[in-house]
Amino acid sequence: MPTVLLLDVSLSMIRPVQISENVEISRKYLAIQGINTFLDCLSVHSRLEFIALVAFSSLHEERCPFTRDYNALKLELQKLEDYDKTSIESALQGVNQMVLGEWGNNSACQIVLITDGNSGVGPMSLSESFSTLNHRNASNPFPLPFSFPAKLHVVCIAPPDDPNLMKSKPLYQRLVDMAGYNGSLSVPDGGLNEVSVVTMFQKLAEEMYTSFRGTLKCGNLESRIILSPAPIPYIKVTDFDSQTYVLSELIEVCGYIPISDVGSPMAISRHLILPTSNLGKENVPLNMEIDLTEDDATEEGKIPSFCVLLHGALKVENMSALVTVGDNWFGFIYSWADSKKKSNLMLTVLTPGSDVVPWLGDLNHLDSTDNLPPDQIGSFPVRPSEKRSYSQNGVVWIRQSGLQSDIQKILRHARKLPEKTQQFYKELNRLRKAAISLGFLDLLNGLAYIFEQECTQLPGSAHPDCALQLTHAADVLRKTQNKDIKFVILPLHTNYNSS
Repeated sequence: MPTVLLLDVSLSMIRPVQISENVEISRKYLAIQGINTFLDCLSVHSRLEFIALVAFSSLHEERCPFTRDYNALKLELQKLEDYDKTSIESALQGVNQMVLGEWGNNSACQIVLITDGNSGVGPMSLSESFSTLNHRNASNPFPLPFSFPAKLHVVCIAPPDDPNLMKSKPLYQRLVDMAGYNGSLSVPDGGLNEVSVVTMFQKLAEEMYTSFRGTLKCGNLESRIILSPAPIPYIKVTDFDSQTYVLSELIEVCGYIPISDVGSPMAISRHLILPTSNLGKENVPLNMEIDLTEDDATEEGKIPSFCVLLHGALKVENMSALVTVGDNWFGFIYSWADSKKKSNLMLTVLTPGSDVVPWLGDLNHLDSTDNLPPDQIGSFPVRPSEKRSYSQNGVVWIRQSGLQSDIQKILRHARKLPEKTQQFYKELNRLRKAAISLGFLDLLNGLAYIFEQECTQLPGSAHPDCALQLTHAADVLRKTQNKDIKFVILPLHTNYNSS
């Protein structure tokens, strides 16, 4: 998921740190070294992540937009200048606007706030922001929680016993809690030096970007894969309890369905499937020493991969693979192209359960057409056995024209009585039921008046049953005892329609 590096460049970040008797470095230098380590870890293990760099003091500045060019980020870090005092609230507001403009409010994001443990002083301090939290209006809201799903990780470049950090730590923890989604607060272990800061950023990268490694299997064929981004547990909340679902490491193909039949079902997440040949290295920690040499890449290209075979087959046949990702939990694997020349193998994870795609029916009941006689082969969409409550079009009166259209439709049927008797009463009961449901009882009286006026304006060539049915409908609409929503207006039995 996208990540924003929010770096404090206030004057307090240039305070010296005594490394040895004659060597001093600034906290800003340590922060930059830690960020470089963080980017190096991502370049090895999560090359597809978008990273942005924002510098802040009393104001904020977007120094590098979201990019996968980590070298450009490192170059921009060397160009940072020092500014005035710290204002964390202003920085978080800037991040909120930047992410909304780039990704919208549905994409999850990670925010890494790197500071020296000083929460600021005066009106722009974090403590002052919290003190005015209950006195804000809609024009000046506090930026947390963010307008999008986000984890906030606060990284303090300060020793654990720093007085400013001890004072500010509860404030930072409150920020993390307000952001939600289980963020973190990181402090270097031991003294403040380059080794402890680098180790802290390595641990942070490992926590944030732990890759999901599993096995894609179909019969006797299987392939080791990585899912990017890593799936997170899904929590299904019901009226009285909640249940947590965790994606299985074994993703098994059940069968194949044309993409046109699958359509676009509701999904909880989508992931890029990447083949991997690092057998026996699934739990290798993130560190700087792991890298792929040219020989490794060449050898990997010579190894047959079921993942590559499946991708090619699905792309050529325009099919998708139905897979199990857990106990009674399904997903679809398909080829997705973001350009004319490049395509990727994608996994769409459905909501847990077997009846989550209505037009496919119960996924546990799907079978190969080779195992069924021709007369038992069905087609999609699967029709439900029971009649749905929404099988008929609902009445929608958002605009005046919608109501006028429904009334005019009834009058058109009325002028063609007795041939349109059934259609007339069907539309009349439909409108009457909607009016009673909405409490729009004046509509019934108005419709009765319209029917009476229509009777007086009928041409001489009109059928006698027309006036009788309109008068009958007007009388029934006015009766108070017939205002029950379950009551149905029936046609008047006359000598003209008795046959």
